[in-house]
Amino acid sequence: MPTILVAINDIFFYTKLRDALKPHGYTLERARSQDEVQHKSVLAQVSAVVLDMNDPSVDGLKALQDVRSDAQLNALPVLAFANHEEVATWQRARELGVTKIVSRNEFSSRTRELVEEILHTRATGTTPPPSTSQQ
Repeated sequence: MPTILVAINDIFFYTKLRDALKPHGYTLERARSQDEVQHKSVLAQVSAVVLDMNDPSVDGLKALQDVRSDAQLNALPVLAFANHEEVATWQRARELGVTKIVSRNEFSSRTRELVEEILHTRATGTTPPPSTSQQ
């Protein structure tokens, strides 16, 4: 099964992700800082990245920019989640090439489905449908 790089330090969301993916054979590689995202993405040969855009330890926009500017990683699917009120964060993430960005609530309720959706996107080369939770 795929290895997912997880840049989430919030214990609630990390546990939610771990509990949703590990029983299904996924391996998680954790990045605790923005600098670790690009490095661990290459080192662990991850299949996707999950970013908490509200994590104070990880500059999600910078991490996304670093992934998209790296020739080895720029096709890597990236799932991000953020507070739904942060319209500028959502817009900037889309400009930087996030595969999918959703609200924290949607991430919490559909964790595995969202990860599998972006992995399917990579496998088929298609674009995921837009999330309905943020315009």
